[in-house]
Amino acid sequence: MAEEKDKAKIKEAVKRRKRETYTPVVPDMQLGFIHNNVDCIGCRACEIACKDKNGLPPGPRFRRVQYIEGGTYPDVFVYKVNMSCNHCAEPACLPTCPTGAIFKRQSDGIVDIDSTLCIGCRRCEAACPYGAPQYDPDTHTVMKCNMCVDEIDAGRRPYCVMACMMRVLDIGPIDELKDGTYPTKARGPDDKVVRQVRNMADPALTDPSIVFVAHKKGIADG
Repeated sequence: MAEEKDKAKIKEAVKRRKRETYTPVVPDMQLGFIHNNVDCIGCRACEIACKDKNGLPPGPRFRRVQYIEGGTYPDVFVYKVNMSCNHCAEPACLPTCPTGAIFKRQSDGIVDIDSTLCIGCRRCEAACPYGAPQYDPDTHTVMKCNMCVDEIDAGRRPYCVMACMMRVLDIGPIDELKDGTYPTKARGPDDKVVRQVRNMADPALTDPSIVFVAHKKGIADG
């Protein structure tokens, strides 16, 4: 009976979606991430906290810590890039969803998924240039980071941010993170932020809500 109700809900959502024209949501305030690639020690506490919060099995990772190494002796380098869903200003995943399961919150710009409407078509997974949506073969639905909306609504920070022992990961209004007016331990007084690190998809595609204190070898145009 519950499955029949879910199917009816999905069919109605599809019909409504066909009648509507997609209009990008302009939120009252856009939350975003900041990550310090230089001071991150790669402990992956943020990854584990995220998996614990979302009850993820081995394999799927909403947040991913990537180790970047290079150079030749004696000029060698290593740094870490930490990314999840970037809660883009113009998310590529949202307009591809045929049921309207993916939505952007008006209050803070967080991009979330209504799992009761997801049919597992995986169009969002194919559309996202950052690999955020991830298919769950057990539930046949797509999941991703929603910035711990329950924590946000309770006035707290996401689990990944709270778990970071070096305080190199944080959230805040993206405009203030860009211009340095938002107080955060992830950024020093002399640190400059960039919107793109090396090998990252072009921010012009979706206007991702993330900035980096980048390693000098990791700046996209450096």
